[in-house]
Amino acid sequence: MTTKLVPQFDEPVFRGIADVLGATEDGLTGAEIARTLVQVRAPDVSPTITKRHRLFDALADRQNRDGAGNCVVAFMTAAMAPVRYRDNPAAFSRRQDELNRVLIHAGYCITDEGKVGRVRGGKATTLDQAAERAGTIRTELRRRGTHPDLLRYCTIELLQKNNFHALLEAAKSIPDRIRSLTGRTGDGGALVQATLTNRSGPMLAINAGATETDRNEQSGFANLVTGLLGLYRGPTAHDPRLHRAVSDEELLEALTAMSMVHRRLDGASVKKSP
Repeated sequence: MTTKLVPQFDEPVFRGIADVLGATEDGLTGAEIARTLVQVRAPDVSPTITKRHRLFDALADRQNRDGAGNCVVAFMTAAMAPVRYRDNPAAFSRRQDELNRVLIHAGYCITDEGKVGRVRGGKATTLDQAAERAGTIRTELRRRGTHPDLLRYCTIELLQKNNFHALLEAAKSIPDRIRSLTGRTGDGGALVQATLTNRSGPMLAINAGATETDRNEQSGFANLVTGLLGLYRGPTAHDPRLHRAVSDEELLEALTAMSMVHRRLDGASVKKSP
């Protein structure tokens, strides 16, 4: 039986694959790279250099000799075999997500079965197409420039594709950020009232407060924060997940609004609690 030849991967895509699977912190270990190269019969031509360059050199050598990208597909398939992630499914999701951001530019993706598959619509030629076709929430959040302080709270839940708890953890980020900035305790509406709406001068001011427009903006911001916490923190904190479905669209919209709150807090002037 003749094996169908896979076209060679372009250098930027090829290097991106090596960067993901050979990443210093989140990539395969050196031993895992060595074993997987043996598995796909690709000589380890540069075993003493950094992981990502070692992987790039080994697969580039085999791809050039074959005149085809089959060895690259075989390596990714072996590296992404779900059984390898039985004790760490979040690592699978993270690598799948990162690889898909690269592979979309060649018209491929890593499926949930760890296989290399074709993407409907072919390869992406723009960043917007790439984000749309990669089809992951994390990809879209990156495209939107979501605030990193927000993502710190919910990345694990996003990797687990757990929208319910991702929304809950994201909502917790706002009062935690306010407490960190002001030194105040408390939570929810009471915390917002104490820090954002004090008539004698808010502890957290998003503007100079010199005009009626400034004061209206400050009040509107406080109402927005209170509304977000009431809309997303309360229900997800008290309702069982069984009774509270959170769609991808709702999660994206909520996290986008929360990201905006964090950006306004970035520029807020702070009067510490006595």
